[in-house]
Amino acid sequence: MSSPQNAQQDAALEPVASCALPTPWATFQLHAFLDQSTGKEHLALTLGDLGDGQPVLARLHSECLTGDTLFSLRCDCGAQLEAAIRQIAAEGRGVLLYLRQEGRGIGLVNKIRAYGLQEAGADTVEANHQLGFADDLRDYAMCAPMLRHFGVRSLRLMTNNPRKIDALKTLDIDVERIEHIASGTRFNARYLATKASKLGHLLPQAPAHSTKP
Repeated sequence: MSSPQNAQQDAALEPVASCALPTPWATFQLHAFLDQSTGKEHLALTLGDLGDGQPVLARLHSECLTGDTLFSLRCDCGAQLEAAIRQIAAEGRGVLLYLRQEGRGIGLVNKIRAYGLQEAGADTVEANHQLGFADDLRDYAMCAPMLRHFGVRSLRLMTNNPRKIDALKTLDIDVERIEHIASGTRFNARYLATKASKLGHLLPQAPAHSTKP
């Protein structure tokens, strides 16, 4: 039986459209959701039967236009996105939630401002602070109604971020972590080192002295 909190979350997040999405690795189903409380649109990419009660291979991926679409090497986002889609396709079953939370929640324009500060010497966390933002402003509350929509209660989550795991556990979602490390480059070594040292990401400690950020 749905709790009042769950019912409120489900009412705030409306499924609005679905279609087939052929990719180089599999033909997925793409689902669009509208968050009535924020006006943001979030996506779910699904493959296979998700509602059979078994843990589902999953990725919560926050939008990164520069990395996902423009092939930026400043971060590991695009590589992580492609790797997650490949892994779900290889398994034949899974879900990827694509969340509209650019720049750890600060938005695209502020993210570009943060990049400028990084070029002047700040790391990714320091740049956020200089712009007046916290380390990470992302909220994962919308994930619960999205997953409930597909009958998903338990995840095998591809992530290196303990905050995602903690957020899902507070939403009564069972989580098993699957390591999800993309290859580093000379352009993102400092970024990855900062995520490990300041944001608690479970990553190998990389040298932080290479090409900025």
